[in-house]
Amino acid sequence: MVSFIAIAMALFLVTTVSAAELADLSGLTVTIDNIDVAYSPAVIAGENVEIEVQFTANVDASNVRIKVEIEGDKIDVDAISNQFDVEDGHSYKKSLTLKVPYELKDDLSTDVELNVKVWNANYKTEDDYVLKAQRPSYNVDFKSISLPKTVTAGETFPVDLVLKNIGYNDLDDLYVVAKITGAELEKTVYFGDLVSDEWNYDSDSDETDTVNGRVYIEIPYNLVAGVYTLEVEVSTDDLVLSETKQLVIENEFPETVIKTADGLFVVNPTNQMKIYRIVFPSNEMFLTVQAGSSETVEVKADSEVYTVNVLTMNGELVGSYDFSKQVLDDQTNNAIVVLTIILAIIFLVLLIVLIVLIGKKPQKTEEFGESYY
Repeated sequence: MVSFIAIAMALFLVTTVSAAELADLSGLTVTIDNIDVAYSPAVIAGENVEIEVQFTANVDASNVRIKVEIEGDKIDVDAISNQFDVEDGHSYKKSLTLKVPYELKDDLSTDVELNVKVWNANYKTEDDYVLKAQRPSYNVDFKSISLPKTVTAGETFPVDLVLKNIGYNDLDDLYVVAKITGAELEKTVYFGDLVSDEWNYDSDSDETDTVNGRVYIEIPYNLVAGVYTLEVEVSTDDLVLSETKQLVIENEFPETVIKTADGLFVVNPTNQMKIYRIVFPSNEMFLTVQAGSSETVEVKADSEVYTVNVLTMNGELVGSYDFSKQVLDDQTNNAIVVLTIILAIIFLVLLIVLIVLIGKKPQKTEEFGESYY
């Protein structure tokens, strides 16, 4: 029993000594963005804050580290310094950066707890502080951006949006601009007003902090196929934010007018009739192409360089196409030569067939006389 009591007392003394040693790193002071925590600094949800920890060491210690942590209801964020050594009687200061968690669903502000710990394998000093976390003055959350994965040139496709006001203040006159980078396409839609604290209004009020809407974008028929970036920009007088999505555009007919060996091939992939003005060096013509069909224009050059311009009825230039008289003449001559050869082959075949038919002599029919008895 005496031995047991002696061992228990020894363990108690060791525990007491260890507990005392845990307080040897003392004199802890903490500032957030140069504001002492004693003055209850406010932090903005979603933003980075610089936390500065200063202390005076009462012992010599190696491999000391500092950890700062903001504890939220759902998310905890922390930062840890590199290891360093301290000597008794000297002060040390370290700066760490934390991103304030965004958990203000139905509140404009709330209290969060900051935990600061200075420790190594043998010593530890730890303390907690209460901070006020509040929403940024103006902010929008893109709850969702929905659009087709692939769009065909000539189509009009929708972009469906769900936006929520997660700022401290109301958002007045909210506009949404959807634009395709590299295609010079954009569409602007008015989304109205969004309040910041919908829950403080009467249930019969039409005030809301969330809105869903749709933006339609028309893709031109001549847009080159590829992967494009769709940027959705939300703006008010106090705010500009944007998000991006990838969009694949397919196009089987990037050009409506195609130069061929002997003229132009004009395609109309749209669902409306198109009329083009074809301008030759010496005259012009109007070409009508029905929806979903195509037409050909024969070109006969009467000069060395022969340029044909194709314009829309609005005077917009579709394209300029150069033809060479020599090339067209050579193509015509080649076509005549090929046709002559084909006709010669057909003539020879017919001649051979005729000779074979003439060379066949008709067989004599054996005659039998009749006898009477």
